[in-house]
Amino acid sequence: MPNRFVALIKGCVSATLLTLNTLVCFSALLPVALLKLLLPIKPVRAALDLILNGICAVWIGANNRWMALAGRTRWDVTGVDSLRSRGWYLVSSNHQSWVDILVLQKVFNLRIPLLKFFLKKELIYVPIMGFCWWALDFPFMRRKGGASLAKDMEATRKACERFKVIPTSVLSFLEGTRFTQAKHDQQRSPYTHLLKPKIGGIAMALATMGEKFDALVDVTIVYPKGVPDFWDLMCGRLREVVVRVDKLPIPAALRHGEDAADAAYRSTLQNWITQMWQDKDRRIGELMGQPLAPTAAAALPVAQRA
Repeated sequence: MPNRFVALIKGCVSATLLTLNTLVCFSALLPVALLKLLLPIKPVRAALDLILNGICAVWIGANNRWMALAGRTRWDVTGVDSLRSRGWYLVSSNHQSWVDILVLQKVFNLRIPLLKFFLKKELIYVPIMGFCWWALDFPFMRRKGGASLAKDMEATRKACERFKVIPTSVLSFLEGTRFTQAKHDQQRSPYTHLLKPKIGGIAMALATMGEKFDALVDVTIVYPKGVPDFWDLMCGRLREVVVRVDKLPIPAALRHGEDAADAAYRSTLQNWITQMWQDKDRRIGELMGQPLAPTAAAALPVAQRA
């Protein structure tokens, strides 16, 4: 049987299993979410949030199973043993594909609290998933600057206030978009394997609940056989995933609720992120067998504008 036909069958089966899994979990989530909407009382919402997060963990677990059935992916993961399911974590990762989200969910499911990440405002209108993201308190962002930036910051602040109630992991893709060579060239990024980081969302998360976070969990994802798209994953063509997880202390200067718009605060944060991004860029090159270009590190500024 031709490999393309086998891949097509796998893709269709995976899509069917994903759809059924989503519909079943949505059916369980819907009444709990409506109850949460009707009873905006903190202790009640906290209990309902635990149930909602549990439903989502079941959804992720089922996804992990069809992913395993679809293909024999080699997983090379290190650094997760010191994490705990009842902690508060700020999670940062490089971003290359929608597959990254399922990779992160697989690696961290039941190891740390459910990942909550920033989404484009338009995604709230996605059938079923948009409602689920809203029910789970995912922050929706406009990402347009100006007045929209102020609204984004307020939305992030409100979401982070809710995240204080039960253990939560806040995920930020600091690049703000998926990496492509075209975007890299357009930005004139000083990094070899990364886009420039944007600190707006992470600044608000730290300023709002920095004292709650146990650590920053820095994640580096590499696809040695090439970056897959979502259809590749469903067809079983995801051959190898390398994930390196580093649990990093958050500097005391960034923990104590300073104004996220304060110039000195943002400069301190930017310098910290810049060093992290330099290390990540170097690590990606090593994992891919492509050392960091010697001119890249020299071109990195001490602080970059978000």
